Amino acid sequence: MTEKKDTERMAGMNSTPSGERIHIGFFGQRNAGKSSLVNAVTGQELAIVSDTKGTTTDPVYKAMELLPLGPVMIIDTPGFDDEGELGKLRVNKTVQVLNKTDVAILVADSSSGISDNDIELVKLFKEREIPYIVVMNKIDICDEKQVDSIVKKRFESGKIDNCELINVSTINGIGVHELKEKIGTLVKNDDMKLKLVGDLISPGEFIVLVVPIDSAAPKGRLILPQQQTIRDILEAGATSIVVRESELSETLKNLGKKPSMVITDSQAFEEVSKNTPDDIMLTSFSILMARYKGFLETAVKGVAAIENLKDGDRILISEGCTHHRQCDDIGTVKIPRWLKSYTGKDIVIETSSGQGFPMDLSPYSLIIHCGGCMLNEREIKYRMKCAIQSGIPFTNYGVTIAYMKGILKRSLSVFPELLELL
Repeated sequence: MTEKKDTERMAGMNSTPSGERIHIGFFGQRNAGKSSLVNAVTGQELAIVSDTKGTTTDPVYKAMELLPLGPVMIIDTPGFDDEGELGKLRVNKTVQVLNKTDVAILVADSSSGISDNDIELVKLFKEREIPYIVVMNKIDICDEKQVDSIVKKRFESGKIDNCELINVSTINGIGVHELKEKIGTLVKNDDMKLKLVGDLISPGEFIVLVVPIDSAAPKGRLILPQQQTIRDILEAGATSIVVRESELSETLKNLGKKPSMVITDSQAFEEVSKNTPDDIMLTSFSILMARYKGFLETAVKGVAAIENLKDGDRILISEGCTHHRQCDDIGTVKIPRWLKSYTGKDIVIETSSGQGFPMDLSPYSLIIHCGGCMLNEREIKYRMKCAIQSGIPFTNYGVTIAYMKGILKRSLSVFPELLELL
């Protein structure tokens, strides 16, 4: 019975979306022992270990459960001191990983001490406000007092102060358990995390979810925000009723009890708004996801930039995931069509997906991002921050569609504190 429960628990953890996992990144120079430490911490042979410098040439991701933290994403990165043209590209990949890292582990070779490259990494951790731990690895081949003396000098320089420091040997297992415990203390309490919709509803309420099933819908399944919303409603003790937009009117007539809220896929906003009585709150999965990921207020402020678009302006439409594009895809087909129709301008639409978010945002007049369900909160906020620092308005799919359809105020009625921004 216990074995069955453990199997079920592990299956549940392995199905946790990457955007909901704690991202733990291992950084350092080549041959500092990052991959060996990853294997020691996880208890698995996740990364290839070799004495040859530069064995890890691309970030290696592994979704797993790490006790006592729960679902995590372990990231083993290329050496930060890599050389040559390819080496520079690998270092850039490592820097990109920082944008999604919740906890950083700086792995230094105790036989050579903390390098200038390590100091540069610490600087990047601090700039991004990433909690970090310094690990002096390979302590089995060094005198621990000598290592402490080397580290002390670096601490006295003020460049790696206020951080956790652990001496580790992956050969003897020294310090590995302590490292795992320290990682746990740096992770925020998940119980304090904002709900997707659960904090907006009460037990016993009815919530109607409108899910279009068209050529762009994934075959045989619901998309992640829809799944997460259903789960959130169940945990709140409320009842979810899932319908297509074509059955919404009939469903509302036959319920016998007025639902407290209708949540729709953004692409059906206009039709759903017409068929939902004004005394029922209406919003979208995308708008809820923007709040959940921490950028809804920015999205509401940014959407007004649509009114200022001119001929030749470049718009970036960005998705956090990669998927097979359908003939009527929301990001690459529908939103561009609606934008051009609404503005009447000859605007240039560019798209990005997955990790392909541009480093240089200066060419764009507006960025329209998806809800970010496949990105963790840190990465979506980093993208938002980059846009703000570049002076580029930043909004999202649901807010943009509601704005162009003239129903943004109604779709934000569930968040009265945001209405004053309109």
